Amino acid sequence: MAALLLIVALARPQKMTRGKLPPAQGIDILLTIDTSLSMAATDFSPNRLGAARNAALEFVSRRNNDRIGVVVFGGTAMLACPLTLDYAAVTEFIEAIDFNMTRVDGTAIGDAIVTSVNHIKDSKAKSKVVILLTDGRSNSGMITDPAAGARAAAAYGIKVYTIGTAGRGPAQIPTGDPTMPVVTIDEDLDEPTLLEIARLTGGEFFRAKNQMELQRVYSQIDAMEKTEFQARSLSSYHDAHMPLLAAGALLLALCFVLEKTWLRRLP
Repeated sequence: MAALLLIVALARPQKMTRGKLPPAQGIDILLTIDTSLSMAATDFSPNRLGAARNAALEFVSRRNNDRIGVVVFGGTAMLACPLTLDYAAVTEFIEAIDFNMTRVDGTAIGDAIVTSVNHIKDSKAKSKVVILLTDGRSNSGMITDPAAGARAAAAYGIKVYTIGTAGRGPAQIPTGDPTMPVVTIDEDLDEPTLLEIARLTGGEFFRAKNQMELQRVYSQIDAMEKTEFQARSLSSYHDAHMPLLAAGALLLALCFVLEKTWLRRLP
């Protein structure tokens, strides 16, 4: 019996467990958010930027297996959070977004697109998406023609969704000055340019006139941008020879002890 157990143990039997990994959905998404001073307008609650932050946070909370990053822009653009699966980190960066983060006045939509393209173009993801949110028109930056940035995005297979975040008509911005508590700004959203950016890249343009519409826009993009992968089988192997080896060794030891004691042969 000991010899039989040792022979089987030397054959190295293994235990195999089979299973299936569920279908995964994963794409790379850059949230590109305007932080210019006009985003302080209160036609959204609490203001345009606050509504954009809240909608972006809700969008991130609904994603799974997607790498998400954040670009902010004003008169220039900069990366705030690289593409990552660490949603807690993305959430912290979004919550920290504030007015005029780039310290340069203006709205550089072309620079925002090109900056986003630079940080997502080398991604190995099957689908690459930029969601650009702004309330104005391009009036500064090195890339004076946003359509040029859109063509660069299209060349790398990057889809750009554009969101115009501004109510119809004039809006008010708090100043913090008791003598002039608010200033009024005219509607300055460049819908044709945002529509052209989306068209050139295969994305879509959305106009959100209040917070509810903005959240609905993000929900629509969330539903559209899903990349499904086939379910994969998973097999794991575990060695099962140790119990047999131990039992065989124990029996050999028992035989040796018995032969020297109770089963000892006398001449």
